[in-house]
Amino acid sequence: MPALMCVVKPDGVPQLCKTDEIGELCVCSIATGTSYYGLSGMTKNTFEVFPMNSVGAPISEYPFTRTGLLGFVVFSISVLHDERIVVVAEQRPDSTEEDSFQWMSRVLQVGVYCLALVPSNTLPKTPLGGIHLSETKQLFLEGSLHPCNVLMCPHTCVTNLPKPRQKQPEIGPASVMVGNLVSGKRIAQASGRDLGQMEDNDQARKFLFLSEVLQWRAQTTPDHVLYTLLNCRRGHLQDGDHVALVYPPGIDLIAAFYGCLYAGCVPITVRPPHPQNIATTLPTVKMIVEVSRSACMMTTAGICKLLRSKEASAAVDVRTWPPVLDTDDLPKKKPPILYKPSNPDTLAYLDFSVSTTGMLAGVKMSHTATSAFCRSIKLQCELYPSREVAICLDPYCGLGFVLWCLCSVYSGHQSILIPPSELEVNPALWLLAVSQYKVRDTFCSYSVMELCTKGLGLQTESLKSRPLDLSRVRTCVVVAEERPRIALTQSFSKLFKDLGLHPRAVSTSFGCRVNLAICLQGTSGPDPTTVYVDMRALRHDSLPLMESGKILPGVRIIIANPETKGPLGDSHLGEIWVCSGHNASGYFTVYGDEALQSDHFNSRLSFGDTQTIWARTGYLGFLRRTELTDASGGKLPTSVIRTHKSITECAVFTWTNLLVVVVELDGSEQEALDLVPLVTNVVLEEHYLIVGVVVVVDIGVIPINSRGEKQRMHLRDGFLADQLDPIYVAYNM
Repeated sequence: MPALMCVVKPDGVPQLCKTDEIGELCVCSIATGTSYYGLSGMTKNTFEVFPMNSVGAPISEYPFTRTGLLGFVVFSISVLHDERIVVVAEQRPDSTEEDSFQWMSRVLQVGVYCLALVPSNTLPKTPLGGIHLSETKQLFLEGSLHPCNVLMCPHTCVTNLPKPRQKQPEIGPASVMVGNLVSGKRIAQASGRDLGQMEDNDQARKFLFLSEVLQWRAQTTPDHVLYTLLNCRRGHLQDGDHVALVYPPGIDLIAAFYGCLYAGCVPITVRPPHPQNIATTLPTVKMIVEVSRSACMMTTAGICKLLRSKEASAAVDVRTWPPVLDTDDLPKKKPPILYKPSNPDTLAYLDFSVSTTGMLAGVKMSHTATSAFCRSIKLQCELYPSREVAICLDPYCGLGFVLWCLCSVYSGHQSILIPPSELEVNPALWLLAVSQYKVRDTFCSYSVMELCTKGLGLQTESLKSRPLDLSRVRTCVVVAEERPRIALTQSFSKLFKDLGLHPRAVSTSFGCRVNLAICLQGTSGPDPTTVYVDMRALRHDSLPLMESGKILPGVRIIIANPETKGPLGDSHLGEIWVCSGHNASGYFTVYGDEALQSDHFNSRLSFGDTQTIWARTGYLGFLRRTELTDASGGKLPTSVIRTHKSITECAVFTWTNLLVVVVELDGSEQEALDLVPLVTNVVLEEHYLIVGVVVVVDIGVIPINSRGEKQRMHLRDGFLADQLDPIYVAYNM
């Protein structure tokens, strides 16, 4: 739009400034306002300004309008293979934020990528009094400019986003396999050791069902008081009914689980609602109970009271709960007949987990798969009756549930159970138990590791005197169905190194919904290694990939092309497929329509070994020699976290076709606006995506569950309900 702009001295006569001299911006255009209604004096001072040249003569016969903005700097930055215009202007102290944004919005219609307003007289100066252009640009790129207002316009300025690739006919899977063989590359396939034949001294292996193993152990080793407390009131339940077990971590949960097996019911472990956060935790309980079609709920008297409270009534419709059985008030009469399944392939239990995207996924575990799972872990970790294992994680799904409730019964070892909630009162409880019982193997979650790192960071010297000795720890395995949090595990290892913890002892497991444990660091595994991979095929830079243990016995891995379903060669990125006796049987759905997900659990290669049935994990990875490396995960949050030292965590979600990036700020609130252009730039440069909204929040606002997984759906709900209490929200135009 035709317009004239000049810079005049802010005080006195509106005389033109010299080059690089700071002054107030004045605009002459037909698009500006003409007056203040009813305020003739202010109108003359604002809308009828005639700038003077050095000899005192007006430079134009047309009046100029004061913007209220002081001197500015214009430079360009390279974003997505093009130069983008950035304007940094000083804001007058008497200019309101609304006036500034109106002016900024008008300016941004002419292709300005970013407009930043800084307080008056804060732009860096040259020795001669001009504005230091290069230093201003450097501060902007470093995130140290500290603007008071930022407005970005990537949607209208960035017009060279890459178009989707045209689908080209690819080489078939047979040709890929032949090419690998000709070039000397072996097929990317690996497996754990063979489970072996049944041994005479392995009595547990002779039983098809864990309930039989428990009976045998109760008869042969009655000193295990834990296993003699089990009983169950069948009530009106029928064989095969689903029962939701809503218990805090403890012995009651284990007793209720085996009680269900003896009653012929299918147990589903459910995390109880948090008493201080019923509004957000109880709906998840209700959803799992409904989706699993539970005919009954078993719980303690305290949770029964909580489910019937006024707070619970406000969160969900308590009238639709199935019958609730209080196991604190059970009859002492022993049931006359213990149920025994007719077929080992029948359903043993359901494993429900809420993903980080808010999707509830329940998988079916048969008795055969459950026994194979326990045997695989027994061989990998060398578990036998004289061993002691410390477990500090939530026992509601995945490997955490198996370690808490099943493995001790199968292997006969003693499990030292430490509920993670206890660490909120005493952060040292887990490590003190490991030291006191001289435990060699322990399992924990990322949340437990984080609690210890934060709560005991300044107490290592006092812990030495207690005394706390971790030198006997051989394996400390973090259990989580997510990508490794390398920074956390490294800081944990470094912090407790002085207490005897060996860095190689700390590792992470790898599992997913189709197979709850694919890799696990065992007693005789090699040293964990970090592989740095050239990430050009996955996008820019390099990424450290943490080794996640040794493939479990009885597990076979192959890397396949997810589209052609053909096998790939070594070091080629593809989907991880797994074949194992402890694979889940399939997804459990309310409507019984499992055809849509059958491909996940019953896939075959299109070429090569077409007879083996594989389960598709949905994770990308590659095989390097015989090591499985998981290369999947959130590359976008990683890119954002790298942009500025004050960003500690990041999560992304979509909102009405806009990409929302939430970052946690560890620093002064003055730095919040520095992050907006940096976040927008890096996502655009590395991922070819335009950020619609940047939300800067305090540390700890991004919700993380007990397994260390970011809860993006809860974060999205909090954003839409305006409950995040953000430091700053930037809506990119």
